[in-house]
Amino acid sequence: MGAVTTRRGLFLGRQAVRKRVLPPGVTLESLTACTGCGRCVEHCPTHIISLRDERPTLDFSGGECTFCGDCARVCPEPVFAVLGSTRLAHVVAIGDGCLARNNVACQSCRDACPEEAIRFRPRAGGPFLPDVNVDSCSGCGACIGVCPVSAIGIVERHEEDIHA
Repeated sequence: MGAVTTRRGLFLGRQAVRKRVLPPGVTLESLTACTGCGRCVEHCPTHIISLRDERPTLDFSGGECTFCGDCARVCPEPVFAVLGSTRLAHVVAIGDGCLARNNVACQSCRDACPEEAIRFRPRAGGPFLPDVNVDSCSGCGACIGVCPVSAIGIVERHEEDIHA
């Protein structure tokens, strides 16, 4: 399924992703075992799990995944196929709406990143530019909610990199 551009996304230089963002350790295959009981939602300490179509999905607008494993521990079904996962199936991508890319000094995403996966490269005549090290990015989403212009989205990680 491809990305769909919204009016707001076009204005901010990002694309909306319609794909479900799965909790750590959940695969599309294991998701079929989910009964929609909502225990993962109730026990998520950062409140980023919600149910969409009676299946768990992540929303990073108000928090990040700390990989605490509470969601997996309380799930009565074999939904969490990879226990102890510390990487999600996606990485962040910084869009053209980024303030730094538009000559405004901002490094909120870098400051919020617990993995230090976002660095800022110097550029002549303007603020430093953000650069995401996808090998270091866990996909936790800490940078997404703090971006003042919502210029950070997610893209799929290569399958071989998910459980590295």
